[in-house]
Amino acid sequence: MNPNYRTQFNEEFSIEKYNHLVESITADFDYKPTFRIGETPFFISNELKKQLMEGCEEVIAFIQKEDFKELTNKALELNRKVPNEDEHTTFLAIDFGICEEDGNVIPKLIEVQGFPSLFNFQSNLAQKFKAEYPFLSDLTPYLNGLNPDSYLALIEEVICNHFPKENVILLEIEPEKQNTKIDFDYCHRDIGIPVICVTQLVQKGKLLFYTNEKGNEIQVKRIYNRVIFDELDLRADLKLNFDFSADLEVEWAGHPNWFFRISKFILPYLKGKYFIETTLLSDLKEIPPDLENYVLKPLFSFSGSGVIFHIKKGDIEAVKEKDLYILQKKVNYLPIIQSPDGKVKAEVRLLAVWKKDAPSPTIVTNLVRLSRGEMIGVKFNKDKDWVGGTVGMFEK
Repeated sequence: MNPNYRTQFNEEFSIEKYNHLVESITADFDYKPTFRIGETPFFISNELKKQLMEGCEEVIAFIQKEDFKELTNKALELNRKVPNEDEHTTFLAIDFGICEEDGNVIPKLIEVQGFPSLFNFQSNLAQKFKAEYPFLSDLTPYLNGLNPDSYLALIEEVICNHFPKENVILLEIEPEKQNTKIDFDYCHRDIGIPVICVTQLVQKGKLLFYTNEKGNEIQVKRIYNRVIFDELDLRADLKLNFDFSADLEVEWAGHPNWFFRISKFILPYLKGKYFIETTLLSDLKEIPPDLENYVLKPLFSFSGSGVIFHIKKGDIEAVKEKDLYILQKKVNYLPIIQSPDGKVKAEVRLLAVWKKDAPSPTIVTNLVRLSRGEMIGVKFNKDKDWVGGTVGMFEK
């Protein structure tokens, strides 16, 4: 998108530099990420940045509507409800496919989540790219005037809310086995909070405790929640010593209810040039004859699971819980990033945080996924290069 930066990057690129970047990340914790890291950042033009920010502002305006909770209560009825929900979400991840429409480049909203993403890894990945390619120091992965120090300070405040670090935990299901483990490692290093498995928590009355490395029992006062209930529900082998649905004396950095409220559930309500035609199956009056132009998606799945890309009429008819699926018009992803041997598609995830007493969220950084395959997710691009997770770079 920024031809000068792209030209210089491609001229300076080498497999050796790419391998060194991955080795540098691996060396930080003696751990190689299980997802593929893309060879290049995405150089985002000011024009595309403006469009992305406009699209985010429209999503945020919808989430800030006075009747938003009333509108999304059904999302909780269809899932599970956790007590002590806060006034607004703490995190937002807003995904745009970079598409082509009427000959023009335009971002199209693919998904929105009231859930955290790789806030700590992305910042470190940007610094790793700058170490390999010093000319990138002219660019930034951050938005709204943030720099590495102010960004980390803001993320720490949002996650910890000024509680002592030992009383704040990152909570996940077997965190050492998650694809996002590298983000947990950077979070522990850069913010200083412990990373705890759901099986390590113990409930005593309304209080939660974990045992630290010294064997001391420590009260949990705030949870940086990374648990996806979809995954938890599949893990009947796990023995939990607390109940998510209990009335606990604990704050949430990312209350679980917002994962359901801000999800594919709201896509049918969003109208405008950055949004895709989306219909809840229960509202579908007739099955479109051109199903090749649609994608069938479950509302609350994670990481692309359950998506049917090549739909047959029988797939729609076979869905029993039609309140839990959407039919979404396909969009035309534009191969936009020039690699050494062809062009690559991109999806940009804008990441936002919402401080407890702030009037609105702040868009802070981004995550980019590169693809040569039919679908964007890293698991759909095996055995290909210039694909995977990376970061977008903006002009300062």
